[in-house]
Formats: sequence, C-alpha cells, structure tokens
Amino acid sequence: MKTIDAKSPKTARLEARVSVDEKELLQHAAALQGQSLTEFLVSCARNAAQKTVQEHETMELSARDRKAFVAALLKPPAPGKRLKKATRRYKDTTMGI
Repeated sequence: MKTIDAKSPKTARLEARVSVDEKELLQHAAALQGQSLTEFLVSCARNAAQKTVQEHETMELSARDRKAFVAALLKPPAPGKRLKKATRRYKDTTMGI
C-alpha cells in the first residue's frame, strides 16, 4: 500500500457540499480534536481511504486454506496433458526462432 506523507506540499484541492447540520457537526468534531476543519476532514478521509485500500488489497485465508496453499507450494501437482502440450508448443515456437 502506498504511504502518504502528510507533510508533503499541498497542491491539489477537494470540495464538497454538505448541509448546515453536517458542517456544524464536522466543525464541532474538529474542535474537540483540536484541529481545523480542513485538518480534521483530510485526516478522516485519509484514514478511511487507507483502511478501504488495505481491506481490498489484503487476502486473509482460513487455517484450512493456508494449509492447502502451503501444501501446494511444497508439493505441487504434476503437470497435466494440457500444460505439457502448451509447454511443447511454447518451446517449438520460441526455440525455433
């Protein structure tokens, strides 16, 4: 996952339209955190984005799946007829050049 340097120069701009009630809630939350509204929004958005990316880019396996994966790595199945045929075709094509 790409890490974001929160201190890098700010050159891009985001805008959002919210209701008056939403803005007041966000301002109150920012004040409770001792942050400006912008700092609060960027921090929350960054955290949510990082969590979303991590959830979509991380694969978790059950204990059974982990065992099957490791077993396949340690003792892979023998190549089947189709794979052998594809290997011969590949060698014929690339070695004959």
